[in-house]
Amino acid sequence: MLKVLKILIAASCLTLSLAFAFQEIPAPGKADSKVNVVVIDAGHGGHDIGTRGRKTRESTVALKIALALGHKIKQDSPEVRVLYTRDTDEFIELSERSAFANRNNADLFISIHCNSTPNSRTVRGTETYVMGLHKTNGNLEVAKRENSVILKETNYKQKYKGFDPDSPLAHIMLANYQSAFISSSLRFADNVEKKFKSVSDRESRGVKQAGFLVLWRTTMPSVLIETGFLSTPEEEEYLNSEEGQDEVAQSILEAFKVYKKQMDQ
Repeated sequence: MLKVLKILIAASCLTLSLAFAFQEIPAPGKADSKVNVVVIDAGHGGHDIGTRGRKTRESTVALKIALALGHKIKQDSPEVRVLYTRDTDEFIELSERSAFANRNNADLFISIHCNSTPNSRTVRGTETYVMGLHKTNGNLEVAKRENSVILKETNYKQKYKGFDPDSPLAHIMLANYQSAFISSSLRFADNVEKKFKSVSDRESRGVKQAGFLVLWRTTMPSVLIETGFLSTPEEEEYLNSEEGQDEVAQSILEAFKVYKKQMDQ
């Protein structure tokens, strides 16, 4: 009887040891990952509709793409925490978007937008921006349009230290920010534009730099993606369709997967 009892005790100890051992083994791909939290920002919202096409509003299209992207990331990488600056049609101040990402210790910030040009109904393609010095007037105009959102905020001069969205000099001054993350931001941006071409056969207008307030105070790699031109009828139809939104989201997901693998190597 004593011998049986000893065997039972030994077996119990072994079971407990194995249980603790298995608990201490980290799940594959989680413990050492450098991309654990992603914040997806749907541009504009609420009374700020952004740019518009003949039928669509940027705020609506951006939200649909942002939610589709978040869903895809969760499905592909369930270990990654996905957060949204907004998941409904509401107005969120630019400063709060970056602050939200910072509070949640995000490892990547992705801001989704739609482009527009008043001078043409044929311009098409994607652009992915990182924080930096605009090198062309076109880049400056995009930044000025997106930054003009602050005019809809109260006390914007105090919040943004007197920043004037109509001043080219003000945008140049913003270029000094995000310098610590420029390399990783450019890496992800490059992946995005490559995947737009290879996954959904979109025309890529390349990776660009400009002074965007929404990227200004983020303390992690950050990009702003212009998913297409609502001012061009064909692109508007594409971006307003479920198929188009799914393709855009899939392209960004594929870029995210490559980026995560690169960062975790």
